[in-house]
Amino acid sequence: MMFQKAIKAKSKLRLAVFGPSGAGKTFTSLRMATGIGGKIALIDSERNSASKYADRFDFDTASLDRKTIDEYISYMTGAAKTGYNVLIIDSMSHAWQELLEEIDKLASTKYKGNTWSAWSEGTPKQKRFVDAILNFPGHVIVTMRSKTEWTTESDKNGKSRPIRVGLTPEQGKGIEYEFDMLIELSTEHIAQVIKDRTGKYQDQIIEKPGEQFGKDLIDWLNDGTEPIQQPAQPEPQKPTPPPVQSNVLPKQLASEDQLTRIGDLLREEDFLTIETVSTTRDYLKKHPQPTAEAAIRIIRKLEEEIGKNRETVTDGQPDDSQSFEALFGGKP
Repeated sequence: MMFQKAIKAKSKLRLAVFGPSGAGKTFTSLRMATGIGGKIALIDSERNSASKYADRFDFDTASLDRKTIDEYISYMTGAAKTGYNVLIIDSMSHAWQELLEEIDKLASTKYKGNTWSAWSEGTPKQKRFVDAILNFPGHVIVTMRSKTEWTTESDKNGKSRPIRVGLTPEQGKGIEYEFDMLIELSTEHIAQVIKDRTGKYQDQIIEKPGEQFGKDLIDWLNDGTEPIQQPAQPEPQKPTPPPVQSNVLPKQLASEDQLTRIGDLLREEDFLTIETVSTTRDYLKKHPQPTAEAAIRIIRKLEEEIGKNRETVTDGQPDDSQSFEALFGGKP
């Protein structure tokens, strides 16, 4: 083990923007990303609301369906493989909300109401999510909702008026430690830099940060030596994927975690119909590399059936013959 002189290496941005509804988190993120430059991908969990800015910014978007951590990671993997320079995750809070709901469900169906035990499955998922953000090969900007409350302040005439203020981000405890920069936006679109590893903006108040702010950040990030690259392991040659259509991220194959999850669920045979198990296994034999979308449908169906039958099935298996389409929806 040896120490060596510390040097500043070029790096990729990890920036989080949080604030109450109406603060302009999506718009501000797109402005900063435009200033950084390069191809922009946006993962949208806000019902495709980012597309309203398509006439002002050049970016590709993918709208999430279930908003689970697996779905977020699947699209992040797709964005990395496609070569986007900037990835915006809007919003990171939905992943946390879905995880909390999953923990409640696990606690009631698997851990006899013990939420603490259910987190033995939730914590690794949250860690995978954060790791996927940190390991993304480009720049990452995430937005987070903040818990809000109403208070009053006096205007210049001395009259009190109600204002809405943001509190902490709606995400896991300590999430702020994972980012180089943390910005809080007010409903007046004023940014306060809460955390700044560049050392240039700490505690500053910035009115409507935009493209120039993004350019300044990229200048700082590019000021340094080239990072030392670890030798990559050769990967088996894969077929060239079809071209990506504008504003649509390519369909991604299921991740190893998704396939492992399906395998774990199939072992809960006492709470699945014979037809469900048979149909799923037959499908996986024909499609050993299913799409992430198909994997999500399969996981959702298996989890729902297990949860439904766990308390009602005491011996043997329920039996209900259905086709793949009827079980999981959509085409294989």
